[in-house]
Amino acid sequence: MPQPDPAPMRLATAIRPYDWGSVTALPQLFGTEPTGRPQAELWMGAHPGDPSTVGGTPLNELITDDPAGTLGEPAAARFGPALPYLLKVLAIERPLSLQVHPTTEQARAGFADEDARGVPIDDPARTYKDASHKPEMVCAITPFHGLCGFRDPAATAALLDRLAVPDLAPWIGLLRAGDLRTVFAQMLDDAHEPLRAQVERALRESDDPGLAVYGDLARACPGDPGVTAALLLHHVNLAPGQALYLGAGVPHAYLGGIGVEIMANSDNVLRCGLTTKHIDVPELMRVVDFTPSAPHLVQPEQDAPGEHHYRPPAPEFALTRYDLDSPHTLPGGAPQIVVCIDGEARLGGLTLRPGESAFIPAAAAPVPLAGKGTAYRAAPGAFTL
Repeated sequence: MPQPDPAPMRLATAIRPYDWGSVTALPQLFGTEPTGRPQAELWMGAHPGDPSTVGGTPLNELITDDPAGTLGEPAAARFGPALPYLLKVLAIERPLSLQVHPTTEQARAGFADEDARGVPIDDPARTYKDASHKPEMVCAITPFHGLCGFRDPAATAALLDRLAVPDLAPWIGLLRAGDLRTVFAQMLDDAHEPLRAQVERALRESDDPGLAVYGDLARACPGDPGVTAALLLHHVNLAPGQALYLGAGVPHAYLGGIGVEIMANSDNVLRCGLTTKHIDVPELMRVVDFTPSAPHLVQPEQDAPGEHHYRPPAPEFALTRYDLDSPHTLPGGAPQIVVCIDGEARLGGLTLRPGESAFIPAAAAPVPLAGKGTAYRAAPGAFTL
């Protein structure tokens, strides 16, 4: 007798209590009781650091036991026996770390080097947690803002001029000559701490609207080298429904708001400021891309009523936002995670309420999705084998 097609599987998920998270935002969004601690990231996926579970079994174990059935043969062949993406909901109350992510080649080399040196994988001072790159995209649920990518150095020179700090003249001169690398390195060097203190004081006292976000950083993170380095980066604001993509080497820091984030299934982060976590400036300097770049906004494509598809240039992931007033059908053949953000999502025989999610294995038949409210679906992106 043929076996029935697998059905969507309800996930049990973890919320990470990082200190930058909001105590109230996710409870208000999902209608749950606050714990009194920050609730920063809701994780949905199979990352070994905190895998979701199905009936008590970690999702990564289910995938390892049946990669063809859970992932589908194309995804298993491309990415191996692992879910290629990690889905999160972020609730940001305080600035996240100023950081970059490595390329695949850099991640493999760094991971192998730390392994060879015997650095334990759970050592807080370890930089590379795995051998994967970590492109990511965030889609705003509420107004969301952050820092992303180096501004044109001449424009940053003009911005620093407005601080009216005479001792900034050497950095302004280097920026006018296009030398971002030297200025960034010196801003992170504690030998320049007295100048950073002058910059912070000027930011706190400034009434220049164009400097306001950096003044907020100076007040939130006094004495942190990331405050001064942040002046080199674009400030980007996302309205609900807008999305921002971050590739390898692009410096960034999220500053506030709630968003759905999707990324390659990696935890490789190189930090240089705005954090109490491990900082590795020499390795970050090796990885960061000093090419000035505008924020990479991903415009949603509406393939059908109520379906908003975000297709970033990453093979590991794509994201779809569904307005549930319209009925939808989710295709089979790929590993998918669906999370309900507000209202109620009926996914086949499952009912998901805000904050609840389900995994759809590749072997499942197409699944109807209906209800009222908003849901997001994660799946692998388009890729060529």
